[in-house]
Amino acid sequence: MSERAADEEWGAVVVGGGLAGLVAARELLRAGVRTLVVEGRDAVGGAVRGHVVGGLTLDAGAESFATRGGTVAAYVDELGIGDRVVAPSARGSWVHLASGDGPLPRTGLLGIPSRPWAADVRRTLGILGAARASLDLVLPSRVGAGTTTLGGLVRARMGARVVDRLVRPVVGGVHAADPDELAVDAVSPGLPAALRSSRSLARAVRSLRAAAPAGSAVQGLEGGLHVLVETLAAQVSDLGGSIRTRTRATGAEPQPSGTVLVELSDGTNVRAQRLVVATPQGLPLLASLLPGLDGVALDDGADVRLVTLVLDAPELDAAPRGTGVLVGRDASDVRAKALTHATAKWPWLAAQAGPGRHVVRLSYGRGDEPGTPDVPQGAGGGPELVAQALADASVLLGVPLTDRQVTATAVVRWTQALPRPSARHRDAVASVRAALAAPADGTTVPVAACGAWLAGNGIASVIPDAVAAARCVVGPTAENSF
Repeated sequence: MSERAADEEWGAVVVGGGLAGLVAARELLRAGVRTLVVEGRDAVGGAVRGHVVGGLTLDAGAESFATRGGTVAAYVDELGIGDRVVAPSARGSWVHLASGDGPLPRTGLLGIPSRPWAADVRRTLGILGAARASLDLVLPSRVGAGTTTLGGLVRARMGARVVDRLVRPVVGGVHAADPDELAVDAVSPGLPAALRSSRSLARAVRSLRAAAPAGSAVQGLEGGLHVLVETLAAQVSDLGGSIRTRTRATGAEPQPSGTVLVELSDGTNVRAQRLVVATPQGLPLLASLLPGLDGVALDDGADVRLVTLVLDAPELDAAPRGTGVLVGRDASDVRAKALTHATAKWPWLAAQAGPGRHVVRLSYGRGDEPGTPDVPQGAGGGPELVAQALADASVLLGVPLTDRQVTATAVVRWTQALPRPSARHRDAVASVRAALAAPADGTTVPVAACGAWLAGNGIASVIPDAVAAARCVVGPTAENSF
């Protein structure tokens, strides 16, 4: 094989400009590696990007992060925006069930109550359900000890009602997945250890909640979580990196010089000393460089639509359902799986919107069921889905809303932003990890991969994984001859 000519030469190419790609690029640049980021969409940020709706700059995807371990808070502090970390309001949230509406446990984790006999838990579970959940406090520690799934563990320790009425709506809304398909250590890494030490699921949740910064399971950023990726993109540029949007990597070929030639959709051939794939669409690139990946296919991921409504509705000032509502599978009167009352959840947004003006966002599509009718990405479009969202919001908030109160809307479609924890996907991730750990003899191109498709859902998982991927290809010293 002869060395192919290149139009450009870089120390590293990062394929994918979502959160993981930007984190990896910043890490590479800080190590002295001249880095190019290519992103197929019209803007960077992936599922953490922002958009403007009705004159308000809002999150188009993720709007909060898990506080576990303080990982994200520490990273944003490193970026210089730690003073923008904020906790959501303490209004609490609700669940919508066929049996009626009820509050979610204020001190729960993934819907698991830390105090099963609390008044809010009894209201949602009923006396019998709360009594069964309370048995967790006296059950032998061996009960549920061999269970690997979240649903199985909670069912064994607290009963089916906790799974069906609390955990399943939360997990469906947050992870677009079913708790019986989620591994406990994947969705809550600290829970197994806490359970072993406390010998009770409720006490384990209580200890994890107590260890969370500010006592909150989630936090956000003043101005929106999209500030995170905007700050990262700015720092990548300030450090000398280059970001190209509307540009895809269409091929990758190892070169005799120990580099990789990356073919771009604009017809440019780029030679790089390192390659980081930070998008599931980049799996074919990995397959062309690493053995054992031919035929490996990722799960398509959850097909999710987010419908944002900006409403002139003073009747919502009282936040009738707190910060939002999660929907149980047995509820047939709405199609949404969740509603976030954003102006009730984030005080900074309420201040920007002004009195009587509200932002609600409804989510459609679960990880294990067909999605909603095809809706174009971006603001506007999808009038039928917008009408459905308005009707669903009326039911979930318990307040009649009309189209005359709608001042702006946006519909955003996300695919593969929420990977499903299916057996197929887990096997594919294991194959990718194994191929990266043991490249073929003679393969000298440093290659790494990162992103939610590998690390799992959640910013707290994505950031450290992306940092590790970048450090893997940098090595002990960053030699950058380009």
